[in-house]
Amino acid sequence: MNTYYKQDRGRTMENSTSLWGNISRHLEMIFAGLGGVLLLTAFISESYDAGALTAVLYILAYVVGGYFKAKEGVLDLIHDHTLNVEILMILAAIGAASIGYWHEGAILIFIFSVSGALETYATQKSERDLSTLIQLAPEEANRLKEDDTVETVALDALNVGDRVLVRNGERIPVDGEILSGQTSIDESTITGESIPDDKQSGDEVFNGTINGDGSVIVQVTKRNQDSLFQKMIRLVEEAKENRPPSQQLIEKIEGPYVITVLVVVGLMLVFPPFVLGFDFEETFYRAMVLLVVASPCAVVASIMPTLLSAISTGARKGVLMKGGSYLEQLSKVKSVAFDKTGTITKGEPEVTDFYVKEGIDESHVLEHVVAIENQSNHPLARAIVHYGETKQVEFKNGINEMENITGYGVKAIFNQEAWYIGNEQLMKLMEENVEIPSDIQERKSYLQGQGKTVMLIGKEGLVTGLVAVKDQIRPEAKQLIQSLNEKGIKTIMITGDNEQTAQSISSEAGIKEWISGCLPEQKVKEVAHLKETYESVAMVGDGVNDAPAMAKADIGIAMGSGTDVAIETADMVLMNSKLENITLSFNLSSRLNRIIKQNLVFSIGVIIVLIVANFSQSLTLPYGVIAHEGSTILVILNGLRMLKE
Repeated sequence: MNTYYKQDRGRTMENSTSLWGNISRHLEMIFAGLGGVLLLTAFISESYDAGALTAVLYILAYVVGGYFKAKEGVLDLIHDHTLNVEILMILAAIGAASIGYWHEGAILIFIFSVSGALETYATQKSERDLSTLIQLAPEEANRLKEDDTVETVALDALNVGDRVLVRNGERIPVDGEILSGQTSIDESTITGESIPDDKQSGDEVFNGTINGDGSVIVQVTKRNQDSLFQKMIRLVEEAKENRPPSQQLIEKIEGPYVITVLVVVGLMLVFPPFVLGFDFEETFYRAMVLLVVASPCAVVASIMPTLLSAISTGARKGVLMKGGSYLEQLSKVKSVAFDKTGTITKGEPEVTDFYVKEGIDESHVLEHVVAIENQSNHPLARAIVHYGETKQVEFKNGINEMENITGYGVKAIFNQEAWYIGNEQLMKLMEENVEIPSDIQERKSYLQGQGKTVMLIGKEGLVTGLVAVKDQIRPEAKQLIQSLNEKGIKTIMITGDNEQTAQSISSEAGIKEWISGCLPEQKVKEVAHLKETYESVAMVGDGVNDAPAMAKADIGIAMGSGTDVAIETADMVLMNSKLENITLSFNLSSRLNRIIKQNLVFSIGVIIVLIVANFSQSLTLPYGVIAHEGSTILVILNGLRMLKE
């Protein structure tokens, strides 16, 4: 009985906490709405000549509706010693009330509070995708002790090599490798893909992803702070804190601009009535209107809601940015340099051709080659073994001796027979006067011309065949290159591969220019040269050797499947490693800059028109408030369009 009471009380407390969380999130809008109700009630009361009640209602409308904005303005003034638009609004409303325009002042407070609440809502909505990511981070893990008993520990207490039990439905707490068990894992937080990925022993798993309907034991391969998910969180936090140059400029001039408006208003209150003999009440009224219409509310709201909406949209598609300034600058890029392996290509070589001399049993040669390469973990060896598996080759035993000859290939003694797999130099090492048959030599030259890596196969001093391997181009790479070329953006491939391979891959991908044989230091120099030629350059890569060039570029873009160094160095990360998201990012950047320009031109234009109308004495305070605050609301709503892909 007592247990049920505790559970019920716990649920009640949880529900009340959740309810309060929802209310507090919308508290500013609630206060704005209450201020509107009080304003309407005061207006009705005024029509019935209820003087005292009307005054109380107007004061409450001022206090309730203006609470949040007044608090913001006063705190900035006290802590940062800066003046902002909130101060102008407070002074305008108080000034209107001081000369009997309670109704107009209350309208000002109401509309200003609504626009402020809408801006807060827009910012919260834009940040929601980013904040949700942070909330998904697990905090604890079920560590297996040596006797296989389970203990719950904090993630920071885990070390590389520890074993973690992940039950069905739980969020995986570590980056690691499955030791035992089978399951399907929802990796949408990492890759953006909604379809779960089947996993079994030996497969890699990531922190923050969701385990399906199977329990697995995972061995930790990275400390918590080094996990991919924690890197994503750091990127998100940097993006939320980073402010682009345009926003920094507006924040820099906001204070001096407000001071200028206050000085002009002060001169208006003194010079026209006391020097030129103008009516003081009319002059005071015009000064209050100026305080309202000259306020840069819409200008201030032109950028950040728009920018956060763009960053949020990118995050939903798996594009994380370290700051808005990089997204803002991306559309100005005139040249994009690409690494080859793992970026333009899949980074997973595949066997494309297997050929043996006429009269020799192809399956016999393939069985021996696969058996030899199965002893190596080299990417080319793995490709050959995989090819053998597709051909259903039986793995032979009988290797007596293996020797890796660096830079040449491999030698193996197989049932007392010497086999060689490698380049032409290896064949000459095994026998000085070895001859490569003309048909194999011709085929070798032809395949190398296609950008393929060719390995010769020799047995007992005779070259019997060859195997050709190629790192296949990503299907989306051609579409991306075509899209960038159509935008007039220069595409260049910078690779450490030889000239033939670079030319072949570039031609197949549609890249017009390539630079081959580049070591990391040379890549940096080439990016520097591109910056001199094209002014603004982006570099896309995935490896440690790409990191220096990415740092040198104006914008570094890393593949999410790349190395930790590349991800740390980059300004933007494609978490799902989809190249088409580079096109998405360029489109987001173009739309972002277009909408920001629209907002700034519109908001500044409205201020100029309203100031001119005020000095021509054809603008009343209510209409000034509606036009000015209406422009702020329109600017915010226009910025929220960036939430659409």
